[in-house]
Formats: sequence, C-alpha cells, structure tokens
Amino acid sequence: MAGLGALAAAPALPLFEAAAAPSAVAKRVAGPRLRPGDTIGLIEPASASDDPFDLTLVEEAVRAMGLVPKRAPNLAKRYGYLAGQDQERGSDITAMFADKDVRAIFAVRGGWGSARALPYVDWDIVRANPKFLLGFSDITALHMAIAAKGGAYTLHGPNAGSAWGKSSLASFKEIAFDGGTPLLVNPPANEDRLVQRRWRTVKIRGGKAQGRLLGGNLTVLTALAGTPYLPDFTGAILFLEDVDEAEYRIDRMLTQLGQAGVLKALAGVVFGQCTTCRDPDGSGPGGGFTLNSILRQHFGPLGIPAFEGSWFGHIADQFTIPQGVMAEIDADAGTLKIMEPAVT
Repeated sequence: MAGLGALAAAPALPLFEAAAAPSAVAKRVAGPRLRPGDTIGLIEPASASDDPFDLTLVEEAVRAMGLVPKRAPNLAKRYGYLAGQDQERGSDITAMFADKDVRAIFAVRGGWGSARALPYVDWDIVRANPKFLLGFSDITALHMAIAAKGGAYTLHGPNAGSAWGKSSLASFKEIAFDGGTPLLVNPPANEDRLVQRRWRTVKIRGGKAQGRLLGGNLTVLTALAGTPYLPDFTGAILFLEDVDEAEYRIDRMLTQLGQAGVLKALAGVVFGQCTTCRDPDGSGPGGGFTLNSILRQHFGPLGIPAFEGSWFGHIADQFTIPQGVMAEIDADAGTLKIMEPAVT
C-alpha cells in the first residue's frame, strides 16, 4: 500500500503532443560567440549529478575557460534518477534562454531525461533569445528539438562535466570563441605500430556531399521518431554516435530510422565512435554481424557518401560539431568540413 501511495503522490507525466511527421525545416540563426568574462548558464536537463563536488569541478572548468558559471534555479535538485522533476528541468532550460546575462548554455551531463522535459520548454522564448547550447549524449534530445522548433545553431560537444582534454578544448574554442570553420580530421593515434590502428576512419561509400549537419546519439535521436521534436532531415548530413549498444540494437534503431523515412532523405552520413558497442557473448539476434557490416547494410544502399570512425562520441576527447550549419564530408578521406560559422 505504501508503494501505491507513493505512486499516487508522484506528479503525472504530461499528455505529450500528438505524434507527428518530422517538423518542417525551422529557421536557424547563429548566436553570439563567446568572449572572456561571458556568463554561461549551467543546466541539468537529464540525470542528476551523483556528488555535489561534481558541480564544483564543473564550475572550476568553466572559470578555467575564462568564463563565469551561473547555475540554473533548479540545478542540483534530484527526483529519482532525474535532476529534478520534468517541469523544473524544462523551466531551467527556458530560464537560461530568457536570461539576458547568459551568453550560452552548457549541459552539465547527459544520462536520461531530456526528452521528458521538452513539453515544459517555452519554445517562443528559445526562438526569441538565440544562444548556443553545448552538450552531447542525452542532450541530443534538446539539439533535435531546437532544430525542429527553431533557434540558434547548437554545439554537439563535451558536456560541462566532461574531462575537457586539450584537444576537446581546442576544438570547442575554435568553434565557439573564434567562429571558425575547421576541417575536422581524426588525430594520429599515439601508438607504437607500423600503421595506425586507432582513430581510423572507414569508408562505407565514397564521394563528397554537402548538407546541414544534424544528429547526435543514435538511441536518443531514434526515440524522438514520431514526435514533434524530430526535425526534417531532407538534404542533411546525419552524424551519429552511441555507447554500450550491442550490434543488433544498432541494427534495430537504424531499421526504425529507415522505415520512418529519415535515412532516404539524407545527403550523407558520418558515424562516429560506438564505444563498447558489442554483444559480449554473441548470443543476441545480431550475433555474427559486425558493426561495420550493419552500417553498410543500412547506409550502403542509400547511394550517398558515408563513413565511420569520426572522432566524436563517448570518448575522452572529441570534436565539437555545430548542429544546423552547412558542411561537406569527404567519405574517402574521412573528413568533415564546417562551411559556415556557428556563432556571430
């Protein structure tokens, strides 16, 4: 009975907006670039931080970039495994976009829960206050929703609570501070081998393609199919990454995206790092298919340039990739060229 009482006391999930076809292409703009001394809004739209000291480290990292951290009103709250109730997390997103002192917004961490907060975001305020959001993994839900609803270009890159190695920091600063349009090329692996083995890119189908960059975590993006928060991918370059997913689950998600019509609309595909994406005993339905084989099955027949192994995902360092800007991929060379600034 106690369990039933606790369940009854919990706030009900919202009546989500009805399932819909992918949103029409929303107008996107470039938000302001960062300058030393700018204020950064910190949000936790998904899982809660496990230790209060984690937030201290986040704030120290922001200050080390020459920026000033500002906590969202509900930061550090907890509701089960979430960083506060859905309404609170959605309200924090709105508040940081509305705050005129906040130049950009950093997600502290991913986990799970961003999608639950989306109905509680005031999208009119997001559109009226262009500034970029930074984060990856579960933050893909926010990236996709902003792309669908309209707003500033966002940045798929380290969460505020990530390790922030030198390479990650350099990639982020080139995009967010300098307004750069870099050619993203995987770094050489520091290993004692005759030929490089780590950080290699692998061509799925050769050629070059141009389009607007859209993507992020495969699991999170796929879960938005049929909702108002998935943008139109017509002519886009889709970039994907994932972690801890067996091969058959990658197959299942790509099957869903294909049957939902997302894949056939693309201009090109970049698959980044799939960290520990392997069925440990090969007993799952995908036993016998490698990740590369699955990617070839889904992307090869599209007849568009595609490659895997780009340097982003659940890894110690990664590229910062702006969402919504024009880019060009060269699948033979394994490169991604940003063609326009993500900030002004």
